[in-house]
Amino acid sequence: MSRSAEEVNKLTESTYKNVMDQFNPGLRNLVNLGKSYEKSVAAMTLAGKLYFDAVSKIGENAAVSPVSRELGVVLMEISEVHRKVHLELEENFKRFHREIIAELERKTDMDVKYMTATFKRYQMEHKVKQDSLERSQSDLKKLRRKSQGKNANKYENKESECLEILTNRQMDMQLFVADGFKEALLEEKRRFCFLVDKHCMFSYQIASFHDKARDILTEKLSSWQDQCNDATNMPDSVLSMIEGLRTPVSITPLPSPSPSRHSVNISAPPAPLLKAQTSPLANMFTQENVSVSASTNNITDHGNGEDSNLARSVSVATGLNNMVKRPRVRTIFPHTAGNNSTLLSFDEGDVIVLLIPDERDGWMYGELEKNGKRGWFPSSYCRALSEPLVNNNSEAAVPYRSRSVVNLHHQDTETDEATMVLPPADYCDISPRSAVKNNTVTTISNHHHHSPTPSAASSSSFDHNT
Repeated sequence: MSRSAEEVNKLTESTYKNVMDQFNPGLRNLVNLGKSYEKSVAAMTLAGKLYFDAVSKIGENAAVSPVSRELGVVLMEISEVHRKVHLELEENFKRFHREIIAELERKTDMDVKYMTATFKRYQMEHKVKQDSLERSQSDLKKLRRKSQGKNANKYENKESECLEILTNRQMDMQLFVADGFKEALLEEKRRFCFLVDKHCMFSYQIASFHDKARDILTEKLSSWQDQCNDATNMPDSVLSMIEGLRTPVSITPLPSPSPSRHSVNISAPPAPLLKAQTSPLANMFTQENVSVSASTNNITDHGNGEDSNLARSVSVATGLNNMVKRPRVRTIFPHTAGNNSTLLSFDEGDVIVLLIPDERDGWMYGELEKNGKRGWFPSSYCRALSEPLVNNNSEAAVPYRSRSVVNLHHQDTETDEATMVLPPADYCDISPRSAVKNNTVTTISNHHHHSPTPSAASSSSFDHNT
């Protein structure tokens, strides 16, 4: 296909402009996109690493299970294999950056300057040759006009020389345009070849990566799959353990414990170290009051009745202590255990079954009948459930009461309820012995004044401020 030098020159210039205006900006954009590609792959590998680290953690938990140990090992192996695959992928993209992105970025910066200079040189040489050709054509025209006159033979030789120069310059122009066009096309092709060669190399790397990844992933894939084919399969050791649990076990019965009070084994927590707080009601019925009341009544000629009542009280206490059946008591004051789990909380009027009848520093151990809770409680906060109520308004009332929990009594009249002093809070620092002494002194004083009724003496004994 024959084209004029001018048309070929336009194609040459178009080729150079295409490289400078299209290819090089395209390379710059390719470099930026390649960097984004690297960041995306790095983020993907990081997310994959975190994901398979979590898979490995789950595998570690499964590895301690008696039935899922093998599956836990499989999960850890899968995680390790994918970690190797991600490492291979990272290595491939390091080469991608080093051999493609970095090279493209460096080549683009250099090529912009090179192509600009090459294109300018071509244009300048083309202009020089074009100007020389145009001058030769102009000289030839002048000589031809002159040769048409009288002296035609004079200009004939000059015209031949000018025509030869013009022909040489025109040939030189055509050769220059042809060589320039070829060079422009080769410059363009070299750049596309460079780009294709780099990405062919990258494709080989990716293909190699996938082949290696396939070999790594498929090496143990069949054995992994075999571990999860039957979810109902269990190891022989676990099956043996389960079958052993299904075997009947013969138990030799132990002899029944004797119903005797002394043979009952009650496991109770240790008694509180602090001595139990004695209620004010119980202080007036101490052994100290007994001796004082007895001497006072002998002076006032009432000794015979008190001796008989004292004997009856002791008899009742002895009978209750000798009972095989566990004694029960009724609370006369409420008690709160607080944060101490070994103590027993109860309300007034609750019934408690004594599990350990022996008193320990003012504490008794029993079980609350209404809810079955067990614990230690002050012995002075209750009385024996089987004893009858005593009317303190009667002249036959006895001032002596046993301090034992199974012999406690309380006064049941409206007068006594009105004058009753509630016990202090648990673990109070007030010593109960001072209240006992006040009760004793008041009782002796009232007897010396020949109090007409026991109720009057009882009222004054509750008045600790007298």
